[in-house]
Amino acid sequence: MEISGTGVPLVTPFDDAGDVDHAALADVAEWVVDRGVEFVVPCGSTSEAPLLTAAERVAVVETVADAVSVPVIAGTGTDGLERTRRLTDRVADVGADAALVVTPHYYPHDADTLADYYRDVADAVPVPTYLYSVPAFTGVSLAPETVGSLASHPNVTGIKDSTGDLDAFQRAQARTADGFTHLVGAGGVYANALDAGAAGGILALANVVPEVASAVRAAHESDDRERAHRLNDAARELNHAVTAEHGIPGMKAALRSRGVPAGRARRPHRPVDEPTADRLGELVAETLAAAHLG
Repeated sequence: MEISGTGVPLVTPFDDAGDVDHAALADVAEWVVDRGVEFVVPCGSTSEAPLLTAAERVAVVETVADAVSVPVIAGTGTDGLERTRRLTDRVADVGADAALVVTPHYYPHDADTLADYYRDVADAVPVPTYLYSVPAFTGVSLAPETVGSLASHPNVTGIKDSTGDLDAFQRAQARTADGFTHLVGAGGVYANALDAGAAGGILALANVVPEVASAVRAAHESDDRERAHRLNDAARELNHAVTAEHGIPGMKAALRSRGVPAGRARRPHRPVDEPTADRLGELVAETLAAAHLG
């Protein structure tokens, strides 16, 4: 399955006891889709997937798949082949259309080992596999040459590249054939990545301002690149605030400023303080106003 457009690594709301709030999760999924997001990615980095048990991840994917009619790419990567394979099998049974598999990273692995790992995953699982390179969290990047070698596998469908490195992004593209989907994971360079040939993005920013993120690609698809870049520029400070600066607690505070039931972040995350939450709310309002979507 080839999935393109604007996707979102959906936040996972937790209640005051630290449990997944499935009703709120369904509401958030419906909210972003109603505002233009074309596919959803439960159990990604922004979803706090490393803090979820395997059973919780399956339940989260099932809730999201039941709540939306758009494609669902489930994050299933772990640091071991068997756990990744089993988790992918289980989420496929509850409605996932594809799997997003992060690089194993607890132990160091060379490029050939990573390539073999992904081939073994893709051979074993019943849904299309997307590679996931996010060195800011893992310390591991998939080299363009590795991406190129994996792109020929019939069940390796694409990649989410969260490096923010457009040169490496284009070098990987040059090594893959048509039909292999390159998705960018860095919201600050979304318009630039689309200019460089990205098929879309999986953007943390799209949790908070899905209508802006979706409008960037819509403008690009309409050959209005100037508007696409203006919209991306309008969201750049907010994107930085809810990713690099304040992380998931900031993301959830920004969502709450829009009346979205984002819930709490799971420990060891701590909520942002009240002045930060107020400033994030202001940034959301400024972004929507600058994009003329508020």
